[in-house]
Amino acid sequence: MYYVDYSVVMSSPLSIRFDAALLARLRRRAQSATGSSTSALAQRLIDEGLRMADHPGVIFKDGPSGRRAALAYGPDIWEIIKYLREIDDRGPAALDAAAEAFAADPGRIATAVSYYGDYPAEITAEITAADEASLRAERAWRVRQQLIA
Repeated sequence: MYYVDYSVVMSSPLSIRFDAALLARLRRRAQSATGSSTSALAQRLIDEGLRMADHPGVIFKDGPSGRRAALAYGPDIWEIIKYLREIDDRGPAALDAAAEAFAADPGRIATAVSYYGDYPAEITAEITAADEASLRAERAWRVRQQLIA
């Protein structure tokens, strides 16, 4: 969801020499990903790697809503931030409440907040998309209920 289409972004060239086996793996992966070039995949993987290095405990995963940041073995970052926005608690109490709600250590919740601090537009867009999908699903459910009533 956060991804820039690296194939259309103006960029600066950088020559990198890859080990032959690594380059072959990168090319195979790019070929298996619909619409991905080797260069775009390399840029995405480097971007994700740098983000993970900056925010240990954050990973990236694919899903119905696209590729997104998540806690390792935990919820998506947007889910945590949405929860924190919706509760009345502030400060450490909010982190503790989120930790309990997501069965995660408060330190991991703090990692999600830190990631959000660096990428607020990305996470806000994911929250907006999830809210819109939820509204569409609720409208469809209401229509079905009216039809079968």
